[in-house]
Amino acid sequence: MPTRERVQALVAEVRANRFVEAIEEFYTDDASMQENLEEKRVGRTTLVARERAMLASNRITTLGAEFLVDGDVVVVHWRFELVDADGHRFVLEELAHQRWRGDRIAEERFYYDPAQLAGRT
Repeated sequence: MPTRERVQALVAEVRANRFVEAIEEFYTDDASMQENLEEKRVGRTTLVARERAMLASNRITTLGAEFLVDGDVVVVHWRFELVDADGHRFVLEELAHQRWRGDRIAEERFYYDPAQLAGRT
């Protein structure tokens, strides 16, 4: 079960825009991530590779985060600004529903409105 301090450390890592490092430090070896209803990605190595690819084509700034902890379940409300390779800028708000195993994330599912991605400026 994660402590509030452990979740705060995760949030601090992401707020510092250290996304790959956050996955390496805070996810189990067999962790999974899922975007809305898309297929799950499984394994920390896979998650890190996907994050590196995302960062290669987008500049991401963390604008804010609030979280709730209830036993092994954590929900984080993230707010990011993304700028893609063409210079299109947009804000993405999402909820990350996490199930922790000890002090690491074992499962994470992101919920967001895909229409936000179409609103690039």
